[in-house]
Amino acid sequence: MSADRSSPIASERWERPQSPHRPWPPPTGSWVMFQRWHDLLFAHWRVPANTLRPLVPDALPLDLFDGEAWLAVAPFRMSGVRLRGLPPVPGASRFPELNVRTYVTVGEKPGVYFFSLDATNPLAVAAARTGFRLPYHRSRMTCEPFGSGISYLCERGPHGREAAFEAWYEPHGAPYTAVPGTLEHFLVERYCLYTSAGARVWRVEIDHAPWPLQRARAEVRRNTMAAAAGVSLSGDPLLHFARRLDVRVWMPARVR
Repeated sequence: MSADRSSPIASERWERPQSPHRPWPPPTGSWVMFQRWHDLLFAHWRVPANTLRPLVPDALPLDLFDGEAWLAVAPFRMSGVRLRGLPPVPGASRFPELNVRTYVTVGEKPGVYFFSLDATNPLAVAAARTGFRLPYHRSRMTCEPFGSGISYLCERGPHGREAAFEAWYEPHGAPYTAVPGTLEHFLVERYCLYTSAGARVWRVEIDHAPWPLQRARAEVRRNTMAAAAGVSLSGDPLLHFARRLDVRVWMPARVR
């Protein structure tokens, strides 16, 4: 029988997992936060690099695949969110989240840059804005099973006037892990995120097992999340699904 990794004791033991899939070792310092991600959809669009470049801080070089930039809208839900050594806080550890992201690299460490992150929990939004310098928004959100898939709604502002995402999605096919060197691997196997203020850059390291990907189908009824960041999307997205992933997060560190 395997241990429940969401329990404080089991997850505290996960200090230095074997990580041959990572491009660099996990940080030597202690992680500060545990999160469990569920029912995540990666919806990726190709976007011209010259479209994204003015929207990403100058200190963060875009990371391209075969000369092309990519933008993702990623809805999911979280559970078991807690600080290291503490139990989950009732009412603040389970909530939907959605992020809009692209890819950058600093110091030969490829990572993620977030245009926006939406969540329902006011405590999580305030903590992430203050402690991690991330552009979180508090939004009205639901993430629920519906038929064989997931029904998802995110509305920022009254009736979603600032930004909205409404969709149904489901996985199909067996889980697999992305092969190094492929586009899928480039898009999902990233172990840090970046924020910046002027020329100052911070890196937030994360650690997890390889993504358990599945192919996905989606029916998107509304999607203005990228438009709210100043990006116009066209064409059909590349879709992947992940059922669950346990994640450890470190505090931001200044990149010098």
